[in-house]
Amino acid sequence: MAFGAAAPTGPGHAGHAGYAERVATLRARLAEIPAGTPVRLAKRTSNLFRPRTRRAPAGLDVSDFDHVLSVDPQTRTADVEGMVTYERLVDATLPHGLMPLVVPQLKTITLGGAVTGLGIESSSFRAGMPHESVLEMDILTGAGDVVTATPDGEHRDLFHGFPNSYGTLGYALRLRIELAPVRPYVRLEHVHFSDRRRFVERLRSACRDREADFVDGTVFGPHEMYLTLASFTGEPDDADAIGDYTWLDIYYRSIREKSVDHLPIRDYLWRWDTDWFWCSRALGAQNRLVRLLAGPRLLRSDVYWKVVAAERRYGILARVRRLFGRPEREAVMQDIEVPARHAEAFLAFLHREIPLSPIWVCPLQNRDRRRWPLYDLDPDELYVNVGFWGTVPLAPGEAQGSHNRRVESVVTELGGRKSLYSESFYDRDTFWRLYGGGTDDDEGDDDAGSTYHALKRRYDPNGRLLDLYAKCVQAR
Repeated sequence: MAFGAAAPTGPGHAGHAGYAERVATLRARLAEIPAGTPVRLAKRTSNLFRPRTRRAPAGLDVSDFDHVLSVDPQTRTADVEGMVTYERLVDATLPHGLMPLVVPQLKTITLGGAVTGLGIESSSFRAGMPHESVLEMDILTGAGDVVTATPDGEHRDLFHGFPNSYGTLGYALRLRIELAPVRPYVRLEHVHFSDRRRFVERLRSACRDREADFVDGTVFGPHEMYLTLASFTGEPDDADAIGDYTWLDIYYRSIREKSVDHLPIRDYLWRWDTDWFWCSRALGAQNRLVRLLAGPRLLRSDVYWKVVAAERRYGILARVRRLFGRPEREAVMQDIEVPARHAEAFLAFLHREIPLSPIWVCPLQNRDRRRWPLYDLDPDELYVNVGFWGTVPLAPGEAQGSHNRRVESVVTELGGRKSLYSESFYDRDTFWRLYGGGTDDDEGDDDAGSTYHALKRRYDPNGRLLDLYAKCVQAR
């Protein structure tokens, strides 16, 4: 990759004229939807794992908003439309020797989706989440207005309340984001631990002391954990030292096999996408013959997601299990954050009660001292994201949702939060206390949810967009 080879583009780029036309067209489409009709975003890709219990309302097609409008190497910023995938965004920034501060692991996650629905990666211990590198956003609100939200402007309440609103306050049409410099390669060191306490202690110290540019971990069992410390570097002298996990070889398996590895920066950013972390295993895609026949084009998270979506719709595997008398299973597809000081306790809980392996671990801390009310994390606290995805058996008579409810309870007890991209089971009061902003006032009156409801009244007064609880818990 020839860094710096691309011609600079800036705010005067012709794409901005096209953007204005797309905005006008979208507003006209919205105006055509009859008043009182609920509106939902229509998009071609999704990385959500929430079933819908009701027929989808009118879809507002925003698929045209998929342009990288400009990349400015001097200011290290980019203007990007909301439906741009991170794959396309990275392809536009890397030729300038730049990358988004946080690049979520899957190629088809969109920038707008990562900001309204959160995202995380191994740079999050120093860069926070994707919304923390946003400088301004053009948001189409439920009221049909397009407003520009900035940290200190007229719509600063929407700017800070947009993350974790999941499109229930409006849709991000354009975002200006900060970029960070990169080098051509990343050196990875996989450090083995057999003791949970030492694993968590080293993770915390690595983040505190900034030992690396990227930090994450992979837990294969109670006594087999690997902390991956990755840092930018030049091309290694030995070409054989460069790993390749874009086709036949599997990245997560290499963690056990290599203590040191090197990847081109683009391959590092997408190291988890080829096998959807390790979830391709359940689809038979880790068989070497299958990989050989499929080729790199089909070994992608969005392909796997479509297979899983079809299974959820038709339930073929579930019917086969029942036919052979096998126990019912519950899907547990969750990412949670707990304070790092409680990470050991949460991992112990998972190993004891939720038999899934491997488990992904990723440290996270707010980039600055700003608070984000709909996903409020203490800016002075280092958190650990724990991702665990699969199915677990249900005991006879045990209800679907039992394991997920238990996860929610333990996370809350440990002072954490759970991502809302997957199924949630919170009762209404608990949900608004955790995800609605506001707290008990001085007289003890419950003010939970006050921030969200105030934003809803201002930016979607007629309720054209779904309510956050209805969307994330009631799965409408």
